[in-house]
Amino acid sequence: MENKTIAAISTAQGEGGIGVIRISGDDAPIIADKVFNNINGKKLCDMKGYTAAFGNVFQNGEKLDEAVALVFREPNSYTGENVVELSCHGGIYITKQVLRAVIEAGAAPAQAGEFTKRAFLNGKIDLTEAESVMDIISAKSKSAARAAMYVKEGALRKRVNSVKNDLLTLTAHLSAWADYPEEDIADVDDDMILSVCNKAEKELSNMLSTYDSGQAVKQGIDTVIAGRPNVGKSTLMNLLSGYEKSIVTDIPGTTRDIVEDTVIAGNVILRLSDTAGLRSTNDKVERIGVDRAKKRLEQCGLLLAVFDYSRELTQDDLDLLEASENVPSIAIINKKELDAQLDISKIKSKISNIIYISAITGDGRDELVQKIEEIAGTQNLNPSDGILANERQRSNVSNALNSVIEAKSALNMGMTYDAVTVSLEDAISELLEMTGEKTSDEVIDRVFHNFCVGK
Repeated sequence: MENKTIAAISTAQGEGGIGVIRISGDDAPIIADKVFNNINGKKLCDMKGYTAAFGNVFQNGEKLDEAVALVFREPNSYTGENVVELSCHGGIYITKQVLRAVIEAGAAPAQAGEFTKRAFLNGKIDLTEAESVMDIISAKSKSAARAAMYVKEGALRKRVNSVKNDLLTLTAHLSAWADYPEEDIADVDDDMILSVCNKAEKELSNMLSTYDSGQAVKQGIDTVIAGRPNVGKSTLMNLLSGYEKSIVTDIPGTTRDIVEDTVIAGNVILRLSDTAGLRSTNDKVERIGVDRAKKRLEQCGLLLAVFDYSRELTQDDLDLLEASENVPSIAIINKKELDAQLDISKIKSKISNIIYISAITGDGRDELVQKIEEIAGTQNLNPSDGILANERQRSNVSNALNSVIEAKSALNMGMTYDAVTVSLEDAISELLEMTGEKTSDEVIDRVFHNFCVGK
């Protein structure tokens, strides 16, 4: 890696209490000393790590701002390099001027994710922990933040290393036993190999099982609220959102287009869409809304199909029930406080998940949230176990699992231990790539491509 000193603004570029300019590299204290004057006259180059100084930032002899300089010494910094962070008053103009002064003093502008990339290349974190940094930044819920933080602290790495080390020990034993028959090496038998493979298969399968529920926590589920006019879709949208997002009236066709919001339901993020009432209409504008609703329904990850407890099923209701068979669905029986007119048995024949609510009073909301968590698989999800965070990780684990299964198949077919070893080594290679211990520059660049500048 080119040993240049880099710098970037590491706080959000807008008005705020402070703005932080991070400088990382061998010359970070030297460059910082060119723009920062400590009020006590002491140079940052002479300061120990984990110490701070108050002073002023200058550019071409002109004072830009007061600032606090934090000094970190390699290897005990975020990047593993010498780091200086200049905290000035927050604001777009001031932070950019301080950054410009630092760059003019000899630093190179940092690329997206370059600080975290250096932390990875310097052995401070593995690739899964690096990916978790952006997951922490972009977390939209407490559960998503917790899941990312556990990965950042090494929960997923420990799971992967446990499987990888068992497979490494086994392949080393197989290789030594085959290459040095004259040495006093313990015999290898099928039962020992199967025992290790079975353990690895179980753990890798458990890791894979966290992916979909982890995505529900992290990214959320595309969720559509659908039903015929005036069943309470917009009221339900407002109930889940916690405020008046959709206009509610007793006039059919009030919602003519898709109203969207992101809400938290328990541990699940719902990317929620309140759609136009599903019905036949001669109103040109409303018909466009209905068509869009039907299209969105076909593409959603979860359908909240709303029915009116006080009214009999119509053909529009029956059409919705037919459409529900193609997506995970919850039948929401609204207006449960009114007299029953609805044929519940017909709904049960199409949708097994049924919740009774009163969208106006909020009664039944907790049961609905519980059912959403159940469908998303997050009820028993334990973030501290280390959850697969993205498709790259899922692919590595899936490929490793397939290789372990291939090794077992080769063993059961009576193939040589050399053939078994080849499959086990493929599994190890996938796990090494996942943590970044053995991977290509292309994979590394792809991981850091979506990072923000300054992190």
